[in-house]
Amino acid sequence: MEAMDKASSSPGYAVIEDSRILLRDVEWSTYVKLRDASEDSHLRMTYLQGELEIMSPGKRHEVTAKQIARLLELFCHIRRIPLFGFRQMTYRAKRRKRGLEPDECYTRGRTKKYPDVAIEVIVTSPLLDKLEVYRGLGIREVWEFQKGTFTIHRLRGDRYVTIASSKVFPEVDLGRIAHYAARANQPQALLDYEAEFQRRPRR
Repeated sequence: MEAMDKASSSPGYAVIEDSRILLRDVEWSTYVKLRDASEDSHLRMTYLQGELEIMSPGKRHEVTAKQIARLLELFCHIRRIPLFGFRQMTYRAKRRKRGLEPDECYTRGRTKKYPDVAIEVIVTSPLLDKLEVYRGLGIREVWEFQKGTFTIHRLRGDRYVTIASSKVFPEVDLGRIAHYAARANQPQALLDYEAEFQRRPRR
């Protein structure tokens, strides 16, 4: 068993950051039982072919993920983009021995078995390759947010490639969402963001 706990001294976040533990040689049935039996919805479990990472997210992680979600949902609501959100729903594929909970996830246009976009906020380094889990689940895009910047991974064939802007939500400027996600005053950030993109011509 391998464990990792990390702390951060970032201003405004004097709390323990994401705590992670990695278990090896975990059977699929054991992972399913652990996930289904857990009464702590705060815990995230990532399973990849016999390895299981259990993560308890810290304050900075959760605040950032929620702010990104609020900004994206605000944009889509005002632009009348049909957005379906599923937050931290568990997605699993027994045959491929993969499973996880995204920080946030969405489909566009209608509900589907798997999300079109999964959002991952990275504050501390994952102990498993989550992109490999997403690849096995067939998720079209994964947006990783780390150190104030988005990286967009698009599934092409059987691998992810990095692209400059989302193909699922091409209307959204993720650079501006990143800018407002860094604001400490969440309500004011939403008001300022709304005012900004309402002044711009629609694409």
